[in-house]
This record gives sequence, structure tokens and C-alpha cells, in this order.
Amino acid sequence: MANKGFAYGLSAAVAAKIESKRDADTEAKCLEWIETIIGEKCDPALKYEENLKDGIILCKLMKTIKPKSIKDPSKSAMPFKQMENITKFLTAATKYGVLVSDLFQTVDLYQASNIPAVTQGILALGSVCQDKPEWDESSPDYKGWPKIGASRANTNKREFDAETIAEGKKIIGFQSGTNKLASQSGQNFGGRRQVS
Repeated sequence: MANKGFAYGLSAAVAAKIESKRDADTEAKCLEWIETIIGEKCDPALKYEENLKDGIILCKLMKTIKPKSIKDPSKSAMPFKQMENITKFLTAATKYGVLVSDLFQTVDLYQASNIPAVTQGILALGSVCQDKPEWDESSPDYKGWPKIGASRANTNKREFDAETIAEGKKIIGFQSGTNKLASQSGQNFGGRRQVS
């Protein structure tokens, strides 16, 4: 973690709220998913965020999922190089199809300020991966990798015949408004004020 002082007041309340959103089981599943895909074990003596902090494991994950998406990550212990590795992962994940709003920011992981967002970002990557041929059992590119994250919805386009469409146009929904339930009778907006 960065050398920061203790948080007090509102900062402490925000940090406590973020920390309360952490789920050790989900974090363990994410780490296991990463280990299975990259074929390496993470250091069990380190915490979840400490294993991911330098960005090397995340870069290996993206390189395995999509080869040539990231150049070799820096193994330097210098903070800006480690943050650069995290940024490389985030950029590659965005190009792979993960929405920027589903990902975390570099400082969320490097300073361990929002680890639940990191976990959500990994789950979002897992959701996008499920649509790719490497996760489709019927594809020749299937690699037998495990799935993680929610499966994304597919389009379900519906087509109606002309008769059904014509019937639908006859119905006025209540969101559009109706004049059967209320009227403006008795109102006199714009009229003279009757003073006695």
C-alpha cells in the first residue's frame, strides 16, 4: 500500500463502507480462475490484492486470453512500472470488449483503495470471455477454461405480423396518457380571477 496516514471522519467512513463490500469467497474464485487460465499458482502467503498489485499476473492473464494483446510486463519493483502494468491490463481488457465502466482504476488496485471494484472488473472480464470461442464447447478453439462472472444476455429480436402490429396501435398505454379517467372541467387557467 502507499504511504498514507490513517483516515478520519468521512474518509474513514467511506473506506469502511468500501471494505465492507469485499467478499473473500468471490476473491478466491477470481484468483483460482486466473491461476487456472495462466497455469501458475499465486503466492498463498500474500493477500488477494498483494498478488495482483504489480500487475504482472493480470498482464499474463490478458496475454493468455488474447495473445499479443500486451507486450511483456515490466518486472521492476518501481511503483510507476507496476502501475503501468495495471494500465496495460485495463487497456487490453477494454480492447477485448469489457466496458470501461465495468473496470477499475489503476489506483484502486495499486493503493488497495477499492478492491471490490478490482474484483468486479475481473468478473466483468470473465463475462465478456464467455462470448468468445475459447469458452464455447462447440468451437474448435475451445480450451476448456472455466467460466466466471454472469453470462451476458443475447439479443432476442421479435418479429410480428402486420395484424398484430395493427392491433397494438389501437391500444393507448397509460404512459402515453388517457382522457378517460380525468378531465380539466372546472379549471380556469388563464381566465380572470373572480374577486368578490
